[in-house]
Amino acid sequence: MPLPYRPESPPPRCGVVDLGSNSVRLVVFEGRGRNPQAIFNEKAVLGLGRGLQNTGRLNEEAIGPALTVLGRYHAVARAMQAAPLEVVATAAVRDASNGAEFVAALERRMPGVPIRILTGEEEGRLSAAGVLLGFPRADGILGDLGGGSLELVRLDAGQVRQAASLPIGAIRLAERAGGDTARARAIAEQELAQQPWLAEGGGRDLYLVGGAWRALARMHIAQTGYPLAIVHHYVLRREEARDLAGVVMAASRRVLERMAGAPLKRVGDLPFAAVALRRLLRATGAARVVFSANGLREGWYARLLPPEVREADPLLTAARELAQGWGRDEGLPPALLAWTDPLFPEPDGPARALREAACWISDIGSHDHPEYRAEQAFLRILRQHGAGLDHHARAFLALVAALRYEAEPGSPFLAPTRVLLDVATIRRAEALGAALRLAYTLCGGTPALLAGTALERRGSRLVLRLQEGSGVFAGESVLRRVEALGAALGLEAVVEVAG
Repeated sequence: MPLPYRPESPPPRCGVVDLGSNSVRLVVFEGRGRNPQAIFNEKAVLGLGRGLQNTGRLNEEAIGPALTVLGRYHAVARAMQAAPLEVVATAAVRDASNGAEFVAALERRMPGVPIRILTGEEEGRLSAAGVLLGFPRADGILGDLGGGSLELVRLDAGQVRQAASLPIGAIRLAERAGGDTARARAIAEQELAQQPWLAEGGGRDLYLVGGAWRALARMHIAQTGYPLAIVHHYVLRREEARDLAGVVMAASRRVLERMAGAPLKRVGDLPFAAVALRRLLRATGAARVVFSANGLREGWYARLLPPEVREADPLLTAARELAQGWGRDEGLPPALLAWTDPLFPEPDGPARALREAACWISDIGSHDHPEYRAEQAFLRILRQHGAGLDHHARAFLALVAALRYEAEPGSPFLAPTRVLLDVATIRRAEALGAALRLAYTLCGGTPALLAGTALERRGSRLVLRLQEGSGVFAGESVLRRVEALGAALGLEAVVEVAG
């Protein structure tokens, strides 16, 4: 009699409600991996903190809808078996005179769920923990712009230093300035001047977190025709960021509504988010702006991870996760890395890490239809979720995988790589793709057969050595692919068979 089917235990889930001045959001994460996997993410823009600057109280019109939405979030999280579940409240609730009253009503709607009112510094440090999941060596200044406050953190090669919270979130800054962007500039400049350590960001990166700033990034992506609609790791040079902020600050509401990528629910806040960005650029002297989709919620999640998981390399972790989900043999990628070492004798560092990641993702099309493997693998990598993958890494790895599956270099779907990568990097991807294509032709995706082969550089020659009787031989396809690899490297290809 066959054994009954017993499904594997589902991975653990956890949930966090981010109760902000402008929006309320529930995120449910699945698993405890290095790259947070959000399987539910719902936001309601309620404006709970609108009017707080003038009244000192939460927006009375938003309280009822907020409690209704939060009751739904409680039901969703319970149905999804998210545990732990926690509510973290930020500037609006901590600053409002009726904040405690609102929390008491919320406790009745969400019995047994911890409700944590963060201090400004706690909010900043949680945001920093979330950013560091995607940028483990972040170096510069972090700014997290909410509706009520701007959290600032100095990051020193991945270490959190000073932190401060300023009352110049997009909503509060607009209210303090009476809707006048000129007055808002003066207010923001005065507040930022009280944090002299911001000047230590000179020539470094400015990491931006928060919905209003992400909206600016999406607008820039849409208006410039950038080939990847992913805000996380999107980078602007200082002058590009200044110009973008200047355009948004000067635009009327009608003009903003017509701009490509502008979110209609945030149009009123965008000029003040732009003011805060431009003043922060001046205060820090940052050379680049780097946008992060990770922030407070991911920082909350990061606290649940064991140190060894939190400290793992995010690029290699993302590549291994792809291999586990789509590859055939987890023993092959390390063997491929060693097999390609003679071709790419780079020291430990970013180039070698990218090659190692490419080895891990090199078999992810094995379960796809043969006619579409190259394109499917390319798009899966280019657009995959992964906190540690910058746009350069996505494009490089996607191109290597496509070429490993014999994509034509001129294929239209490869067009994004011509924008995201320079010529030298494309050439390196072509060589690595050719090497991996040869490896799979030889070994059929098994480390045992790959062990009967080796590559070697001898001056101007590329030598493929085959072990007789190992199950590999120099057939037509092998000869064609070793010649293609030699051409990619500018070397003459030779095959040797050893007894």
